[in-house]
Amino acid sequence: MKKSIVLNIVSSFIFIFIFSSQKTTAQKIDTDSLLSVIIKDMKDGKNYEKNIERALIAKKIAPDYLDYYLLLGRNHDLLNNKDSARYYYNYYIKRTTYNEVAFNYLINIELDKKNYLEAEKIIDQAIELHPEDRSFEKKKIVVYQLQKDTKKEYNYLKTLQAKFPKDDEIKQTLFLVESKINSDRVGVNYSYTSFDRTAYGPWHLGSIQYIRERSWGSLIGRVNYVNRLSSGKSVSDGTQFEAESYFFTGKTNYSYLGVAYSQDPVFPKLKLAYSFYQSFKKGWEADLGVRYIKPENTEIKTIVLGVGKYIGSYWINFRSYIQNSNNEYNPSFTLTTRYYFETKYDYVSLIAGYGTSPDERITIGQLEQRVNLTSYRIGAGYFKSFNNKYLTGIQTTLNNQEYVPNKKQNEFEISLLFQYKF
Repeated sequence: MKKSIVLNIVSSFIFIFIFSSQKTTAQKIDTDSLLSVIIKDMKDGKNYEKNIERALIAKKIAPDYLDYYLLLGRNHDLLNNKDSARYYYNYYIKRTTYNEVAFNYLINIELDKKNYLEAEKIIDQAIELHPEDRSFEKKKIVVYQLQKDTKKEYNYLKTLQAKFPKDDEIKQTLFLVESKINSDRVGVNYSYTSFDRTAYGPWHLGSIQYIRERSWGSLIGRVNYVNRLSSGKSVSDGTQFEAESYFFTGKTNYSYLGVAYSQDPVFPKLKLAYSFYQSFKKGWEADLGVRYIKPENTEIKTIVLGVGKYIGSYWINFRSYIQNSNNEYNPSFTLTTRYYFETKYDYVSLIAGYGTSPDERITIGQLEQRVNLTSYRIGAGYFKSFNNKYLTGIQTTLNNQEYVPNKKQNEFEISLLFQYKF
């Protein structure tokens, strides 16, 4: 009799346990299925009110199923119920470590409402909890950009650059921001070119310039003077007036515009230039441009195509020029590599090229004669800033130039730069 009673009690407990387990399993399946329905509905439709009703039901059934709090926050967010969205996002963030998505939604709410200080606080909290996720640090850059606080953006980028020296995108953004900081510069350039051809040269090119940098871009005014000698006597000289501008056309793109004019035959009578630069993720940049040169007897039209890449402290750029003169097409190519130190003014450079391009100041006056001739060049340079006031540089280039068909000369050029920043 006692044995029978014991068996009945044990059987009852087993039945209750099995029933409870089945109920819990069914409940789990139901809440999982409902979660999938809500997510699918958010992708395919806009039944946000219905999704909120479903999520509230599921939350009552399974109050510890935190994904529903995230969905409630998102649907309230899409309905513009920002206070409710904040509540559910914060609830979710406080109770799970996998909360990067909720942080991003919460930050975006504050940015949309222009609550920049609150957005920055949330970003700092996200950075502290997820130090490995660089997206939050880059989100902080967006806060400064929206506030148009270039100084804060620049200082923060400098901090990030020190923290992540191999991040190509940070380096690229830093250099763009440096160009938006108000500054003025005056400077001089001097280039000396010698030739290994008897009784030919040297050439002298001197320039004075003024550079004005503002948040919208920069404006450059320059006066160039050339004096070319042969057998120790000046054979041609002249002056050229030049104006250039780099101006921002968007957050990730900018343009270059240049014009130069001279009445002296040693320079082209007119030079017009335009390029559009587009920055991409991971440090990539591309440019597309045109050049128009009007020498004394003809005109030269050029299409410019370039691509560049930041790789840590390196910047590598390849640019091609397709030039049309007298219905003939002649290519020119330039490969430039720079290694940057602390600022965009501190770097070493290496250059290799083929052909003569319209962007070379020393030979621009002979572009008409050289465009159809072969040339190969290599060069190296070093540029350094001091006390954030003085900018100096030296550049050397060796050019193996065909000066008439099947006859070549070597040209050695050394250029010096000095600028004062104020």
